[in-house]
Amino acid sequence: MKRFIALMGVAAMLLHITPANACTNVLVTKNASVDGSTMISYAADSHDLYGELYFWPAATYEPGTMLKVNEWDTGKYLGEIPQASQTYTVIGNMNEHQLTIAETTFGGRSELQDKNGLIDYGSLIYITLQRAKTAREAIQVMTDLVAEHGYYSSGESFSIADKDEVWVMEMIGKGENNKGAVWVAVRIPDGYVSAHANQARITTFPLKDKENCLYSEDVISFAREKGYFDGKNKDFSFADAYAPLDFGAVRFCDARVWSAFNIMNPADMGKYEEYALGNSTERMPLYIKPDRKISHRDVMNIMRDHYEGTALDMTKDAGAGPYAKPYRFRPLTWEVDGEKYFNERAIATQQTGFSFVAQMRNWLPDHIGGILWFGVDDAASTVYMPMYAGMTAVPNCLAKGTGDLLNFTWDASFWVFTFVSNQAYGRYSHMIEDIKKVQTELEDNLTSFTAAIDQSAKALYDQNPELARQFLTDFSINQAELVTERWRKLGEFLLVKYNDGNLHEEENGVFKRNEHGNPAHAKFPGYSQDYYKTIVKDAGDHLKLRDLPAEK
Repeated sequence: MKRFIALMGVAAMLLHITPANACTNVLVTKNASVDGSTMISYAADSHDLYGELYFWPAATYEPGTMLKVNEWDTGKYLGEIPQASQTYTVIGNMNEHQLTIAETTFGGRSELQDKNGLIDYGSLIYITLQRAKTAREAIQVMTDLVAEHGYYSSGESFSIADKDEVWVMEMIGKGENNKGAVWVAVRIPDGYVSAHANQARITTFPLKDKENCLYSEDVISFAREKGYFDGKNKDFSFADAYAPLDFGAVRFCDARVWSAFNIMNPADMGKYEEYALGNSTERMPLYIKPDRKISHRDVMNIMRDHYEGTALDMTKDAGAGPYAKPYRFRPLTWEVDGEKYFNERAIATQQTGFSFVAQMRNWLPDHIGGILWFGVDDAASTVYMPMYAGMTAVPNCLAKGTGDLLNFTWDASFWVFTFVSNQAYGRYSHMIEDIKKVQTELEDNLTSFTAAIDQSAKALYDQNPELARQFLTDFSINQAELVTERWRKLGEFLLVKYNDGNLHEEENGVFKRNEHGNPAHAKFPGYSQDYYKTIVKDAGDHLKLRDLPAEK
């Protein structure tokens, strides 16, 4: 084992920490959820991504219409492909039929990227959402698109779910002189949960079970041709062939999967802690059975995880500073005196553009059954707002064009939430409690509201579907604007309460004053005893109070 760890060089490690979007997905099947919904979560983690809610209205097109394709990450123009005659409405990563698609980039073998391809992974998602109704149909559309037009990106894991089925599909290109991609898709068994986080997760798979496993005809033969595999077909592992495991893949990527699984079934996942630490090569299964039914609120909390309470807890070492901050600003790896070191990479991270928990419910009409619980900026300090699949417009505070990554505006939810989170990074252990209080209050209310909205919308839908869609649109827009304004007030409150490192006492959000009407005297909370001990250890007697020397 020591030899295995020693062989994992930093150069290999870097292959798994440089994708533009280092993201996390959690997948929940119907019989694993509290209410029978299917769910997918996604965090779009990128230092260069702005948090906004994408929107494409349904449309019809004349024959011969062409669709321009621009790379999602950079905006680079890649080319044109024929447009579909009919497209569906898309709200973020969910369409009006409750189909949802998310992703995480695993990179894999760099020689398999095709820079001549026309379809990057982001365009593949959003074009497919406009063209497919079900998960199986989405897999067909996605694989047909890259076969016909070429796949531009590196290795990718996709979460694909409709109101009945949940799938993981993994795909990688075939190099610049070989158009198309090799891929495999596995349906997650009902009653189970899965996750992926920037490392290929599908190893061996059933070769004769078309109901639960689909794959490209050449997924094994191509690996043989390239020298990635030389065993029996039944022993073929997609992940081992196309994205060989290394230390970075484990500690920065699969460790997040372990943490999500550990929250949903700690008894079974304890044995994989050594794997998460990079001390073992015993892989986790692609999916597990949770020890309880999982709710959409449970998934939201998983997306807020920083390994708390585990051996990877980010609040415990010196990097957490005086306020137990579970964040480490980039770069992810660094060097001291010629030795290489790294920071943990948790599910929740500061560089998230947007995240969501998609909830698909088959007992309601599609326009009502699909809810994209959508949040911007850091998942740990966001509020997930309900965006219904039947919406015909999106809130201005979340819309494209309301600010961008280089233009601040109070009108944009992203900048309002960033205003709060960036304050919290400086006084985390104090501010996060104020944030959680408001976060929980708002999400409790929104969960209660949607239960009532579902019933009202269904009654209205039975009489007038278009009027029901307008009702859902108005509700989602109003709630997003109200949440954003409430969060702005929270940011102002935090600025006053913790101004200049002090603590101004308050009760139920009202700051205290003295008997004369002036602000009550500020408190000085200082640091924790553990941090003071760290200071003493570093400074020695330099900061120790002592008597002046006696006069001579």
